[in-house]
This record gives sequence, structure tokens and C-alpha cells, in this order.
Amino acid sequence: MPFVAVGFAAQLVDGALGMAFGVISTTLLLSLGLPPAAASAGVHTVETFTTGVSAISHSFHRNVDWRLFLRIAIPGTVGGVMGAYVLTKVDAAAARPFVLAYLAAIGLFLVWRGLARPVEPKPAKVVEPLGLVGGFLDAAGGGGWGPVVTGNLLVQGLDPRRTIGTVNTAEFFVTAAVSATFIASMGLAAFTVATVGLLIGGVIAAPVGAFIARTAKPRLLLALVGTVLSTTSLFGIYRFMAT
Repeated sequence: MPFVAVGFAAQLVDGALGMAFGVISTTLLLSLGLPPAAASAGVHTVETFTTGVSAISHSFHRNVDWRLFLRIAIPGTVGGVMGAYVLTKVDAAAARPFVLAYLAAIGLFLVWRGLARPVEPKPAKVVEPLGLVGGFLDAAGGGGWGPVVTGNLLVQGLDPRRTIGTVNTAEFFVTAAVSATFIASMGLAAFTVATVGLLIGGVIAAPVGAFIARTAKPRLLLALVGTVLSTTSLFGIYRFMAT
């Protein structure tokens, strides 16, 4: 039941704000003593199902920009496969605090923009590289697709609701490719008992998160995304320094 509760809470935040399921779930599994590769593999196995339900829900609520979807899903899948392979071969943790510091800064900027300035959607100039980097960091670090892709697209001025829905929908294909790579490299070691609880809670929460993304005000979404991004990134830096 604790894993079900964590899966529900993590997916509720992820579905509504476009990030945090991987970070929250991976942190939990690592705290239980799982190796980084096993923790990342377990979370991505769960996310294959939760993001599938989330993608259907976001599509139903018309939260998806399909042109943007193609621009991030394809490079994201490629980056995810690369990241999964790297994690099973080498320790890629050295660069993590620098990435987290960058994401924390983006989060603070989004909070400021959500609270101090009206939201004026405009086209994004940098898209495909974000998908590639986001997919790679997501697999190699056990979480990062939402923070990297959602955070950077919102900084560029895209509509929050469509951005969150599109990134969540694309994440299904990224996580499916990452999970397949982990299973091919690790076999049954990619599965843990905790994944069942995370899966149940996450699937239940996915439709609720999509509904929140549709109904919440854009400026509120920006501020909430920035808060979650900054908090999780700063906590990640703290954990890295503590170890």
C-alpha cells in the first residue's frame, strides 16, 4: 500500500504538471538500496503503463499538440535508448548535480513568470535537441524527461496545458523504448516488487492528472511546474552532496 500511495501521488503530479513521477519513484527505490540501473529500469517499466493511460487521458481532453509531439517523441526515443545503454555500462552520476542546478534555475524562472507576468504563448525555437537530451537524461538518471522537456518548452513560451499534455503523451514512447532496452540488457533484474504498487497507484492517478492539466489556469500551472521543478532539483542536489 505505501508503494500504491507513492505511485498515485507521483503520477498525479506528473499528469498535471508534466514531471516528477520518475524523480519521486526513483528516489524511493534508491532509498531502499536498489542499484541505480535496477531502480531506473523498474520505474520505466511502471511508466510504460502509467504514461499510456496518461496519453489516452490527455488526448481525450485535447491537451496534445500532435506536431510538437512528433518533434519531441522521435529524438526522445533515440536519446532514451542511448541513456539506458550507458547506465547499464557506466556510472553517469557525475554530471547529475550540474543538470539539477540548471533545472532548479529554470524552475525559479517559471515561478517568477507564472506569478509576475501574463502568459503569452509563442512558438518554440529549440525542440528536437530537448527531446534527445531529455530522453537520455531520463534513462541515465532515472528521471528527467518532464523537467528537461516541459521546463524548457515552457521557458520558450509555449502554452502550459498543451505542453504538459504533449510531453506526457510523448513520454509513453520514450519509456517503452527505455524499458525494452533495460529488459534486453538486464533481463528479470529490471523488475522489483515495488513496481507493482507504483503501477497500481500510477494508473489510477493518470486520468485525474490529465483533467487537472485541462482545467487549471495557465499562470497557476507555470507557477506549480516551477515549484515542483525547483524543489525536486534542489533535493536531488542535497542528496548528491550528502552521499
